[in-house]
Order: sequence, then C-alpha cells, then structure tokens
Amino acid sequence: MNTISNWLGVTDTHDFSIYNLPFGIFSTDKLTPRAGIAIGDQVVDLSALAEKGLLPNLRLDVETLTQNTLNDFIRSGKPVTNAVREAVQRLCSEEKSPLKDHLDCLLEQKDVNMHLPVRIGDYTDFYSSIEHATNVGKMFRDPENALLPNWKHIPVGYHGRASSVILSGQAIHRPKGQTKPNDGPPIFGPSQRIDFELEMGFIVGSDTELGDSIAIDQAEAHIFGMVLFNDWSARDIQKWEYVPLGPFLAKNFGSSMSPWIVTMEALAPFRVQGPVQEPTVLPYLQSPGQQNYDISLEVGITPDKGEETVISRSNFKYMYWNMAQQLAHHTVNGCDVHVGDLMASGTISGPTEDSYGSMLELAWAGSKPVQLQDGSERKFIQDGDTVTLKGYSEKSGKRVGFGEVTTKILPTK
Repeated sequence: MNTISNWLGVTDTHDFSIYNLPFGIFSTDKLTPRAGIAIGDQVVDLSALAEKGLLPNLRLDVETLTQNTLNDFIRSGKPVTNAVREAVQRLCSEEKSPLKDHLDCLLEQKDVNMHLPVRIGDYTDFYSSIEHATNVGKMFRDPENALLPNWKHIPVGYHGRASSVILSGQAIHRPKGQTKPNDGPPIFGPSQRIDFELEMGFIVGSDTELGDSIAIDQAEAHIFGMVLFNDWSARDIQKWEYVPLGPFLAKNFGSSMSPWIVTMEALAPFRVQGPVQEPTVLPYLQSPGQQNYDISLEVGITPDKGEETVISRSNFKYMYWNMAQQLAHHTVNGCDVHVGDLMASGTISGPTEDSYGSMLELAWAGSKPVQLQDGSERKFIQDGDTVTLKGYSEKSGKRVGFGEVTTKILPTK
C-alpha cells in the first residue's frame, strides 16, 4: 500500500483511515438522509461536495446522493462509485485541496444519525466456516463424522428475513417460541438460549436477470463491499424447529448490521489464500488465487451497567467457502440478485477455542460457561447484555476498519 498523507490529521491506524473511506447513509436534525463517506471521526457530505462543484467530471446524477439508501448510487456502477471515493481521497490528501475552503462539507460522526445504508431486497445466510460446522456437528451429531456429506461440495445456505435486518445500536427483544424439553411435550415461552453469530456480509453491487448465472470469475465484479454482521439465534427454538426445513423463528427475530460499507477496492491489499479445498470442488466453483481476506474480528459482551469482556478473537481468512463461490453457487440455478441484496458469511470460527464465533461453541452448548470480568458467567446471552462485534484489516501500519456493530438484548415484550 502506498503511503497517503492527509491534512485532516487522521492516523493511518484509525478504522476509517484515508485508505478506507467507506460509504454510508446519515442524517442530522437539519439534513435529510444522504450519502456520506467516513474519514476518521468525521463524515463527508457527498451531496454537499457535488453542489459545490468538488466532484466534477464524474458522470454522476447528484440526486442519487440525496436518497435514503445507497442503492441507486451503487447501481451507477463501480467506475462511478470508485471515482467518487478516489476524488474524496484526493480532496482529503492534497495540500492545496479546495475542500479546505468548504469545511462545512465535513460533519462530526458524533453529531449525525446513521441509517441502514442499503434497501435490502433479499438476505441469504451461508454456513461457510469449516471450524464452526465441525464444532456444531461434534456437539449434535457425530464427533467422528461431524460434517454432513454435502458440506465440502456446496456452499450451504438458507434464505433469511430481510425485514428484520437492523442497524447497529438498535436493541432486540428476547424472542418467544416453541421449545422442546428433554422430557415432556413442547412448551411456549421466551427463548433461554439467545446467541450471537460473528459474521460478515457482502452487498451485491449489480443486478442480474432471472435465468442468468454469475460465473465464478465474474463474481467479484458483482460485489460492492462488506459489513460486519451479527445473525442472532435462539438456539433452543432452533433445535426444535429446524428439522426438516431449517432455520425459521430462531433466526428471523433480528440480525444486526454495521452502518458503513467498506468497498472491495479498499480491502484489495488484504487478500490472502484461503484453505485448501479437499475434495476438489466442481468446475463452476473453482476460484484459484487469493480469494479470502485477512480481517481481524472480535466479540465483546458488556453486562448492563458493566464493563466489556472480549470473549472471542477470530479472522475472516479462515472461511472455507469464499464470497465468489457463494455468489456463483447462489445464482447457478438462474436465481436473480439485485443491488442491495445482502449475503452473510455464516458464523466465523477459527481453529482455537478463543476464536469461536458463537456462545454455542465458546461455552460448548452450556457445558463450559464463559467468565466475564465482573465475575459473572455466561452460557448464552442474558437480558441487558450488549454484544459488540469489531473488525479491521491492517498491513504495514495501515488500517482499513469496519467500526462496530453493537446490540443490546432486552426482555421479552
């Protein structure tokens, strides 16, 4: 990565460094929702830049910058969105930048309200961590044959509920549902096993038609950027309902997403080789080269009025199935995808016990409670607990981060 200075004083190790410049939607008491770019602790108002003539010659419809989602802006195509990001990078780094005469285009992040950055038409959740799938298989199926026969041949996934994807900071009430005690008939009531899932998601960046497929070597061109994602789960409801058709009420009560979309261009320097896939996958899923990304991740739990305890540190590079494979498989049957669609990775677990991506694994189905700093224990998430996911890539002292996604669990309504 080439070194880029900036006159704003933002350090290279800030999540939203000059090397990042993620896109989001923000508003203030006086400004309606609109597109912005994060740099340091500030937000660049992109519509204000355009109005002042600071985004010239970009073939950009300015109206796309004053909408309450990024969908139409993303639909403009990567030549446009990349040009906007690069223009902001120049404005924030050039010594004689005209932005210095228009500092009203910069707002403090603490003074703005963030919104879901895209209108999510459809949401798909994958199951792509071999460590996570193996752990779950050991717990609930066969310790010697933990993976199901199809797992190493296809990126397993299911269609989630887009309506209940919420922004970081919005609380979730503990869901109710049916559970089945070991002895006796099913009962109805609040879930007793609320769990987080450490995930990342990618945002689809272009539309396809019904009947079309995205080839594996074209998949990355259809991915705009990435977010942090927490796919909440009610493990006791899930255990009773998932046979034979999979997740339902145990998953659709809420999934939390970070507000800033980090572009694939910002993440390009952090590409790494993924795990060796054995047996060899079918040709339509073969994706040679560096298709994984080195993104450090962590999870913290903060009890009500307490201090945070970091309980997991993992990395996105561990994923067995990469994003290109997920998107190619998703569309191989002719399923159409659209700008703003969200594809989540599935729980991201690493090879060691402190890198597991869910309470189910960290506490091993409740048999090994996790200790918090205040002396309390957690088998699953309790009312009043706040779960925070953080993520960043760093290389040669230069960071590209995602900020955080944080959610508090409230008692059942």
